[in-house]
Amino acid sequence: MHSLVLVGAIGAALSLSACGSSDSGGNSASGGGSSSSSKAGKIGVILPDTKSSVRWETADRPALEAAFKAAGVSYDIQNAEGDADKMTQIADSMMTSGVTVLAIVNLDSDSGAAIEQKAKSQGVKTIDYDRLTLGGSADYYVSFDNTKVGELQGQGLATCLGSKPANIIYLNGSPTDNNATLFAAGAHSVLDKMSNYKVVGEQAVPDWDNDKAVTIFEQLYTAAGGKVDGVLAANDGLGGSAISILEKNHVAGKVPVTGQDATVEGLQNILAGTQCMTVYKSAKEEAGALADAAIALSKGEKAQTTGTTKDSTGNRDVPSILLTPKAITKANVNDVIADGGQTKADVCAGKYAQMCTAAGIS
Repeated sequence: MHSLVLVGAIGAALSLSACGSSDSGGNSASGGGSSSSSKAGKIGVILPDTKSSVRWETADRPALEAAFKAAGVSYDIQNAEGDADKMTQIADSMMTSGVTVLAIVNLDSDSGAAIEQKAKSQGVKTIDYDRLTLGGSADYYVSFDNTKVGELQGQGLATCLGSKPANIIYLNGSPTDNNATLFAAGAHSVLDKMSNYKVVGEQAVPDWDNDKAVTIFEQLYTAAGGKVDGVLAANDGLGGSAISILEKNHVAGKVPVTGQDATVEGLQNILAGTQCMTVYKSAKEEAGALADAAIALSKGEKAQTTGTTKDSTGNRDVPSILLTPKAITKANVNDVIADGGQTKADVCAGKYAQMCTAAGIS
């Protein structure tokens, strides 16, 4: 496992940093820092949107801000709001402003690769954050083991379903997101081996759009004649979309649903029994890994990696820092809160207070 030298500092800084907003504007800061950090150049980070998951603004932005502030480096974090052209414009602006390292969460590999190629031509180092840019030229890839995420989802759904025969619907992430492909592959690698499970529907959700997911799932559910026993949803947002249709058909809580990101809604659904599990990927840990890699690059140094990831489109092995995801069920929801991934106040608000107490959340 990659050693994150900033984790302690990040934890302290997180308590001081403001919560991220859904504003697409950038946050810039210049750190006084130590003499070593003063040698580091400015770091730019472009987050993808605010629709695919609430994590980008509520978890990643504050964690990244805390990491960079703790290291005393200059940074600029902006959000492309789901617009590839806007991401390109932000990247151009950041390069003009003097960033020496640019990290992106691509909206699609083609636009991401174009940004990275332009950066390379201008001597700017690049990092793929969370999503690998196929055919890109990033110097490093920082993420979680996304095949493992899918495996945890598949194993989680199998545990919730048990050994009885069951019909499963897959609600996959965006077809333009390589991570979504890996999630599905990981889940299939577990569930396809189990002959008692039958796939009765599977579809990707464009742009991870939760509203589109509601329509897509309802169509799949109807096509299966309502004979659905489990839902492999790629993240908590899509899981929530599926749950809304299951509630409409009075079977929510009877049909296990998976998720990912350990969002407030996802954790509350788990406490309520309408979602059987999620996958936690610590934003603090991922941001710390990105900060380590970006700061090393900005100083002309090499980052510490855990291995490489194959880019089949670009036919290259990308130096990678891959972290380990964690399966979350009702039994260990408190692990997310203890790690700072969510707050008890948010998760246990209102009607969920009693559910939190019953689940032993402190």
